[in-house]
Amino acid sequence: MKNNYSVFRDRFEKLKSLIAAKYPESPNGIILLLGNFEHETIKFKQESSFYYLTGIEEPGSVLTSPISSDGILFVPRYQEPRSKWMSGCIEPSDKQAQEIFVQNIEYLGDACRGYNIYPNFSQNEYRNLIEFLKVVVSKKVAIFTLCPDKPGAYVNQRIQLERLARFVPELTERLVDISPLVAQLRRKKDKQEIELIYKAINCTMDAHETALTILAPGINESKLQAAIEYAYASESCRAAFPSIVAGGKNSTILHYHDNNTELKSGDLVVVDIGAEHDYYCADLTRTYPVSGKFTERQKEIYNLVLETQLYIQDLAVPGYWLNNKDFPEKSLNHLAKKFLDDAGYGKYFTHSIGHFLGIDVHDVGDYSKPIEEGDVITIEPGIYIPEENLGVRIEDDYWIVDGEAICLSEELPKDIDDIEKFMALEKEQGN
Repeated sequence: MKNNYSVFRDRFEKLKSLIAAKYPESPNGIILLLGNFEHETIKFKQESSFYYLTGIEEPGSVLTSPISSDGILFVPRYQEPRSKWMSGCIEPSDKQAQEIFVQNIEYLGDACRGYNIYPNFSQNEYRNLIEFLKVVVSKKVAIFTLCPDKPGAYVNQRIQLERLARFVPELTERLVDISPLVAQLRRKKDKQEIELIYKAINCTMDAHETALTILAPGINESKLQAAIEYAYASESCRAAFPSIVAGGKNSTILHYHDNNTELKSGDLVVVDIGAEHDYYCADLTRTYPVSGKFTERQKEIYNLVLETQLYIQDLAVPGYWLNNKDFPEKSLNHLAKKFLDDAGYGKYFTHSIGHFLGIDVHDVGDYSKPIEEGDVITIEPGIYIPEENLGVRIEDDYWIVDGEAICLSEELPKDIDDIEKFMALEKEQGN
């Protein structure tokens, strides 16, 4: 799907239709989408909604488009062609404009001072976009963009808008947040998106298998992490989030990222990892016995977590919520907690039962609405008992289709017997 701009054009046109339906009083409005800036020490990743709607990976890009016609893509200008330094660069050209479904590609303004453009841009570097926005504002039309009043959402975009507002009087007054409409589009995954998610899942399952070939008492958590991320790179993927490799007491820390402790015989290790393939993410957790065999106590807790997951899996259908305190009888999170409460371990389940999954690991989605056809979610119960240095989490990825939750990661073993046999086989093959 990458660079198949017809797919992205279809999505963009759907967004236009949603905007036109919700804001019929603003037929002459302008859509304004802002891409991410580049970071010199981290591999660039385009802003998720910008990529979902455009397929454009050029850092610093800005797309403007009337509701009723194609628009303009603004790209940064550099002292010399960026293509000399980076691959896949976009330059103003009629051919590229036609491919990307815009009328024209223009430079944002004058040349940047280096080979990156930063949030603290100068007025000159954005000169052309600023003049364009001044004209739009003077017409007093709506500017539809991603600017939710929610902490942590679209932070880079809001920083850019605040910066632009310094040079464009009354810009802020014209902004209309369309993030709920974009979330509505992004939430329902099509088959092409499922294929990409499934590729990320397959890579993640391979990474689990790779880790098990070296898992043994005395190995450091960091070596498991290295094996996992080597597996990602071998399949042209990267980590969707910082890998969690948490053994012993660390297994009770929900988002443990240190990954620097020696694994001990008799302990469990929680491996919560996910690959990213062409922007789409996986998120799979398994809990393994370091020595290859579960103790009886570990089996007790592990089987309870697995029973919880299977129970919730059967309930994860349209009409149920992931988490809704107003409807606890149909809230998967509340039902999972009740299941574990009844077993005497509710207080040890300290996070939510799951989340939406897609371009972002914690993907956009309105938790106030029930599960719908096309959703991709995780189901990840866990029990964490600090006083016993005992933590267990099991997480799989599910596609809601035909009225049920289809497990996309079912090939990764999770029954105790299967895990022990799987570990023994992987060790044998690894040696």
